[in-house]
Amino acid sequence: MPFSNTHNKYKLKFSAEEEFPDLAKHNNHMAKVLTPALYQRLRDKETPSGFTLDDVIQTGVDNPGWRWRFWWHSAPEGCVPVPPSPTTLLVQGGDDLDPKYVLSSRVRTGRSIKGYSLPPHCSRGERRAIEKLSQVFSSALNSLEGEFKGRYYPLKAMTEQEQQQLIDDHFLFDKPVSPLLLASGMARDWPDARGIWHNDNKTFLVWVNEEDHLRVISMEKGGNMKEVFRRFCVGLKKIEEIFKKAGHPFMWNEHLGYILTCPSNLGTGLRGGVHVKLPKLSQHPKFEEILTRLRLQKRGTGGVDTAAVGAVFDISNADRLGFSEVEQVQMVVDGVKLMVEMEKKLEQNQAIDDMIPAQK
Repeated sequence: MPFSNTHNKYKLKFSAEEEFPDLAKHNNHMAKVLTPALYQRLRDKETPSGFTLDDVIQTGVDNPGWRWRFWWHSAPEGCVPVPPSPTTLLVQGGDDLDPKYVLSSRVRTGRSIKGYSLPPHCSRGERRAIEKLSQVFSSALNSLEGEFKGRYYPLKAMTEQEQQQLIDDHFLFDKPVSPLLLASGMARDWPDARGIWHNDNKTFLVWVNEEDHLRVISMEKGGNMKEVFRRFCVGLKKIEEIFKKAGHPFMWNEHLGYILTCPSNLGTGLRGGVHVKLPKLSQHPKFEEILTRLRLQKRGTGGVDTAAVGAVFDISNADRLGFSEVEQVQMVVDGVKLMVEMEKKLEQNQAIDDMIPAQK
């Protein structure tokens, strides 16, 4: 766990060879990159908040079989508060995904607040400061009327039944149980300073101090992805303006984009996804190839590391880097439309070979 490694000066009494982790059975990316020479060169370095190389690699050490196993814990130097804002103006279609197949649509991203350590490394005081800032934002949003009228709910004030109902409705995050999140220190002091803000309609949510400082989510039943994305853009801009006015802009870097806890979310941090029912297509031998060609990824009904219940998959964009928010949502809209058409053909026992797309 991070914070178990912070006695760095004591560990320097031992040689690099004595402290180097046993990676004999590891096949993740961290183990391929980390050499004894690199470890020796960097082991005595630390960030202003006290984070060391041993803290960075700990998740990879504890999870030998996962491909990417390290986390951002503090923002890289040079994060500047001039990020671009997403816009809905160029999204084509997306308001007509067939609701017989597309059960729900959502767009989410994370945001980190400049000046604070990220959740794997933040102290209790930092985490509570993030929640206080979020309550300031909550008060500002609560003064609004219309679609963004809502309130903040701290986890500590909820009953177990209230929490579970929100989790079952896919509105609320659960306590981390993944070995990856536990090894990174993300579950420390649970549920202290964690919470959720949502509007009265439960179509716009902000998770506080889960994997990231903030997770911003727009969602609704059915296949109107264009409306979901519109609400996402408007709400996210309001949140950014509130935090910036309070002197706390989001972490953004011209090279890396938005700085978030998991490196896989660097860039836009955006994941646009739908719950879509594909019983026929999901059994097709080229299902995985189709997803890859469309630059999409699938998860189970309940998200990552879950099964698809009733052939309902969570389909979303695979990329966070290299494309704009508009382009990423457009990929989801176009790809899901095509897969629904494939599903309809397979229902009629027709071949879909001529519909398989070229690589995007």
